[in-house]
Amino acid sequence: MSQISQANSGTLTLEKIKEIVEQKNVELLHLQFVDIEGILKHVTVTSAQLEDVVEGKMMFDGSSITGFSPINKSDLYLQPDLNTFAVLPWTVEEGYSEARFLCSAANPDGTPYEGDTRNVLKKVVEQAGEKGYTISVGPELEFFLFKTDDNGNPTMALHDNAGYFEPSPKDFGERVRLEIYRALKAMGFTIEASHHEVAEGQHEINFKYADALGAADSSTTYKWVVKTIAAKYGLHATFMPKPVFGINGSGMHVNMSFFKDGQNVFFDTADSRQLSQTAYQFIAGLIENVKSFTAVTNPLVNSYKRLVPGYEAPCYIAWSASNRSALIRIPAKRGLATRVELRCPDPSANPYLTFAVIAAAGLDGVEKGLTAPAPVDEDIFHMTDAVRAEYGIDNLPGSLETAVAELENGTIGRATLGEHVFNEYVALKKGEWDSYRTAVHTWEIEKYHAKF
Repeated sequence: MSQISQANSGTLTLEKIKEIVEQKNVELLHLQFVDIEGILKHVTVTSAQLEDVVEGKMMFDGSSITGFSPINKSDLYLQPDLNTFAVLPWTVEEGYSEARFLCSAANPDGTPYEGDTRNVLKKVVEQAGEKGYTISVGPELEFFLFKTDDNGNPTMALHDNAGYFEPSPKDFGERVRLEIYRALKAMGFTIEASHHEVAEGQHEINFKYADALGAADSSTTYKWVVKTIAAKYGLHATFMPKPVFGINGSGMHVNMSFFKDGQNVFFDTADSRQLSQTAYQFIAGLIENVKSFTAVTNPLVNSYKRLVPGYEAPCYIAWSASNRSALIRIPAKRGLATRVELRCPDPSANPYLTFAVIAAAGLDGVEKGLTAPAPVDEDIFHMTDAVRAEYGIDNLPGSLETAVAELENGTIGRATLGEHVFNEYVALKKGEWDSYRTAVHTWEIEKYHAKF
C-alpha cells in the first residue's frame, strides 16, 4: 500500500472516495503526474467528474510534457491510483476543500505509456515480484529554506543560521516544519523525525518507509507539500543539491530492503554482520552499476558540486557497516529493519527513476551472484589517492557530462528505463550540459574580466 494512504485503513475504493468527497465537501480534484525529470504536473477537474476520472477517461496532451510523446502521438490518458487520493489540508475551509490523485499515463488503448516514469518503476517492481521479492524503500530528503523578495521570488538569503539539531530560537524553520508535518500527517504520512540539518537554512523531515512505488509517490508529494507550505510563510524551499558554496548540500539517502514472504531477506543471524548472501550480492550490484546510473540519481550539473570530499556527501565507491564517508552504508538496526543505504542520490532526482535503477542494480547483483568487495571502515575522505588506490576505491563521475557518458556506455540504464525514457533522458541531459558548458558564469567574470 502506498505510504500516503496509510491513514485510510485499507485500500481505497470508489465508494469510499465518494464518501470522503461528500463529507469533506471536495469540489475540485487535481490529477497529478510527473514529467521525465520528476517535476509535478496536474490538471484540475470538478468532483462531479469523479467517476470519469476513476475510469481513466481524462485525456491530456503528452507532447507538451518534457520527455513525453511526440506531437503526432500526443493523446494520453491519466489513470489515477485510488490509494493516492488525499484531501489537501491547506484548502479546507467551511463547506469547501480540494483533493488530489497521483496518476500514471496510459496510451489510448489503455496500455501503460512507456514514457511515464511511474510506469518505469512499476515494471521494476513487477520484475522483482516475479522473483518473489517486494521492495521496501525509505528515502531521506533534505531541503533548504531561503527568503523571498517583495515579489515572491527566491533570494540567496538563508532563512536561518542554525546548525545540526539546533532548536528555536536559532532554528527559525521550526514553525514551518511543524506545519509541513501537520499537512503531511493529514494526507496519511507517518512522520518519524523532523529537525534542522547540518547547514544553515537546511532541514529534514523523515517519513516512514513504504513499498517502492508508495515511497516514490510519497517523495513526490513531500516535495510539493514542503514547497507549498514554505510559500505560505513567504519562503522558498529548494531541493537543489548544492545551492550554497562552502556548506553541506542536500542529499536523498535511499534505504532499500528486499522482502520475501514477509521476511527481510537482507537479514541473516548466522553472519558476523547479520547480513545475508542476498544483501552482499545486492551491495555488489550497486557497486558494479553505480557509475552507470549516477546520471539518474544525481541528474543536475549542480549535483556534482555536492559530490565532493568534505561535506558528508560520498564521492568514492565503497561500502561499510557504519562509515558515513562510504557510498553505501548499512545502518545499525537489524531484523526487519535491515537495509542498505545508498548515500549519493540527491533530492532533485526523479524518485521513480531513482528507485527503479537502484533496485534494478541490486537485482542484477543478486541474479549474477556478484561478490561484494571488502568493506572500508576508515575515513575515505582523508585518505591519499595512493591509499585509495591500494583499497581499489573508484570515484563516482565528477560531472554530469561524465555521468551521462557512463549511462550511455552501461547496460543498466537502458534496460531499466526502456528505450523511450532512456533516449529522451540522455538527450535532455546532454542539452543541459551543453547549455552549462557554453554559458559564461559569474565565477569566470570575477576571475578573468579585470585580470585579462
